[in-house]
Amino acid sequence: MNFDQLVQSVAPDAATIGDSLAAFRPELTLAATIIVALLARTFIPRWRQSAFPITLLGLLLAIGFAFPWRWLNASIPPAIWIFTGTLISDSFTVVLRCLLLLFAILFTFFTQISGAGAGESGEKGGGEGDRRLLQPAAEGLARRKASIPFSFRDDMTDFYVLMLGSLIGMCLMISANHILIVILGVEMASVPCYVLAGMQRNRSTSSEAALKYAVFGAGTAGVMFYGLSLLAGVLGSTHLPTMTARLAELMQSGAGADRTMVLVLGGLMLTVGVAFKLSAVPFHFWAPDVFEGATAEVAAFLSVASKAAALGLLVRLATGFSFQADPALLAALAPVRHYITTLLALLAAVTCTFGNLAAYGQTNMKRLLAYSTIAHAGYMMMPVAAAVALIGTNLPEARWAIAALLVYIMIYLFMNLATFAVVAFLRNATGSEEIADYAGLVHASPGLAVCMALVMFSLVGLPPLAGFVAKVTIFLAVIKAAMLSDASLWALLFVGILNTVLSLFYYLRVVRVVVIAPKPLYRDAPTIPLHSLVGCYCAVLTAPVVVLFFLWGALLYWASAAASTLFY
Repeated sequence: MNFDQLVQSVAPDAATIGDSLAAFRPELTLAATIIVALLARTFIPRWRQSAFPITLLGLLLAIGFAFPWRWLNASIPPAIWIFTGTLISDSFTVVLRCLLLLFAILFTFFTQISGAGAGESGEKGGGEGDRRLLQPAAEGLARRKASIPFSFRDDMTDFYVLMLGSLIGMCLMISANHILIVILGVEMASVPCYVLAGMQRNRSTSSEAALKYAVFGAGTAGVMFYGLSLLAGVLGSTHLPTMTARLAELMQSGAGADRTMVLVLGGLMLTVGVAFKLSAVPFHFWAPDVFEGATAEVAAFLSVASKAAALGLLVRLATGFSFQADPALLAALAPVRHYITTLLALLAAVTCTFGNLAAYGQTNMKRLLAYSTIAHAGYMMMPVAAAVALIGTNLPEARWAIAALLVYIMIYLFMNLATFAVVAFLRNATGSEEIADYAGLVHASPGLAVCMALVMFSLVGLPPLAGFVAKVTIFLAVIKAAMLSDASLWALLFVGILNTVLSLFYYLRVVRVVVIAPKPLYRDAPTIPLHSLVGCYCAVLTAPVVVLFFLWGALLYWASAAASTLFY
């Protein structure tokens, strides 16, 4: 057989290629945007500051291709395998990808407004020396800004290219249908983030954050890939649906002690990699140091986009290994579902508890938000555990549990991005990210203080804010799973509610400093009017935190549509 015959024998027909390319247009658009941005900087030097419009245009085109416009007037299209089954395009992929692209658009505006680190002090606690001197506010601000050693302004093309490259990897993660795509997606999403964390090369804490992130990331990725190789070796396939079918047949016929041990070990090692991306305990150790060392902009990207992609991959793997359309094979997977449910429930309970408790003693706002992010990762794993438990007894309720997760992600996007935006803008104004330096903000910048208080209370889950909707939906999913499938999940529900109460205290501490604490003696509180560009951006991000509480039905509609093509 010659080369042409070989290509013809393995290549799909033109119609299949067309369907695959059509479903993959958003990722292709992002790749084209990277190329255009690099070429513009290389061949048109005066366009060195063109990264922002090029990136924004590329993201708008990508979301135009990705957004399910046809769903508004037609039925939801069925799930399809693309590129010979290595990727899956379904409603879950479409909606979660749209959320990632929406975040990327808001994030691009955020980095342009904030300067992506232009106001960062040279070292940790850059303004602390000024406190001892108690000099006038204007002199202190000038001195802090004079200590700035590095700005992203000159490297914005690199910044956006890395961000877009990571975004492509995240899109692959949420549509993975093959081990090769899992590996490729995880690495494409992770490696640019290692560089982003260390973009401020003159800052020792930034370099330390990047090194720590890269070393731990490489180690956990190696463990994860070895676990995948163990699963593929035992099951004889690297295609995820085929692996599940063979796992069900193996469980039906009796796997044997040796194979069962290898499968359990492989599952644990696979969980290590996903847990690291989620910053779930005990693989959270990188998050506080990386969040503190990186800029607030990069921390926002890791907190929202990386979490959403990791959750999408977790849904693919956890539910994928738990479901078979054949009732006999579905029943045979009951031990697998019990194993996954128990593992995820345990991780979720420990993660949200540790994150909330560790946040109490933090004085740096980014470290506090790092532990807050860890806690929210625990909350967001709860509906995945509920969905896996429900797959064996009630598929519609299992889809509803995934819909609850998507509702949480939609709201979490605005809550966390708004929080990090406020942190970045206050950093630019004060040269500090210490919580104590937010004192007096309500008097100088009342609009910004109100935005911050609303977001903090929404992160707790208090009504009438969108965070309340997020918490209620995931708790309802856990309640349904506990009633219909696994009574042990009542304990997970109790842990989730208890942690919601506990989290109120450290979020309330931030609000107390902003609203009640007197302004410091060594400077005036920063004045950021709500009608300024910075104030308007914060208001735009805060508005959904309030409005989405009253659009609960619309959120559930889109989330239910996203989960409707799962488990067929």
